[in-house]
Amino acid sequence: MFNARTLRRFVLRAAVGAVVLVLTSNSFAAEAPRAWREEWPRTDFSRASVSFDEIQSGGPPKDGIPAIDDPQFKPVADESGIPATEPVITVTNNGHSKIYPLRILTWHEIVNDSVGGVPVAVTYCPLCNAGIVFDARLDGQALTFGTTGKLRRSDLVMYDRQSQSWWQQFSGDAIIGELTGKTLKMLPSRMEAFALAKARLPDALVLTAKSTFSRPYGANPYVGYDTSVRPFLYAGELPDDVEPMMRVVVIDGQAWSLPLLKKHGRVEAGDLVLRWTAGQNSALDTRSISKGRDVGNVTVQRRIGTDIKDEIHHVTFAFVFHAFHPEGALFKD
Repeated sequence: MFNARTLRRFVLRAAVGAVVLVLTSNSFAAEAPRAWREEWPRTDFSRASVSFDEIQSGGPPKDGIPAIDDPQFKPVADESGIPATEPVITVTNNGHSKIYPLRILTWHEIVNDSVGGVPVAVTYCPLCNAGIVFDARLDGQALTFGTTGKLRRSDLVMYDRQSQSWWQQFSGDAIIGELTGKTLKMLPSRMEAFALAKARLPDALVLTAKSTFSRPYGANPYVGYDTSVRPFLYAGELPDDVEPMMRVVVIDGQAWSLPLLKKHGRVEAGDLVLRWTAGQNSALDTRSISKGRDVGNVTVQRRIGTDIKDEIHHVTFAFVFHAFHPEGALFKD
């Protein structure tokens, strides 16, 4: 699934489990596809909150896109190999900050790490352009995550290694397995140009490429994806009033279009303040991420009394917002 032609081929080959709706129950569930049960002998398929036929293969097998479990870092001041406008995910917790370049995350999708003493899962789904950071603690246990090789609504389906339950990346919900019904807490983060992150967080640590993996870091395996007419590996309903691949900013089930933010530069909605500035490459455009067209930087903050703090948000595509929030309001004018 690493270029447009290959992605189209996987659309035809995607394995879809044609089963009836599964209820979250210990007493009843439809039979999971045999291939799943063979590959996932520890997953409790009797518990699920989604229909199995919503889930399809993305191409790679379980852990075919390998998560990073032993991340290596260097001081951001010592990092000179990342172009200024390349996108990175930044997270700050308990006074500590880390930077995760998309040039690396594109090839691994999950980094199991800790920031400020808190276990985290830093995730990126290229097909949704969704960079989300989770608090990896659940009911007193720190979970670690891997990739299932499956997609639901074109979004990454993760699994935790402790219970082998499956998780929807976009929502943080466990959808299949023992932990079905549980939800991971999201942490505020930004997707921003490396130069902005470096200036804003001068004491941060930045993730470096691991020598144990052989990947063309800095290259985009999804060439031309975000200028496609429609998404790959997606069979759901598309929004009927906007281009499905238009970027939107999703906050609490509502969304603002990137063209709207770009036009105004700043939009206020109640206690929310959304800003757009130029200077960030698309990671899903040209072969080299550093040459991708400028899609700009988005910040979302919420006023709390006299303070203003970063708010959890997703910069994703309109079709993703429609898939997960079909009744949600999209502000585009």
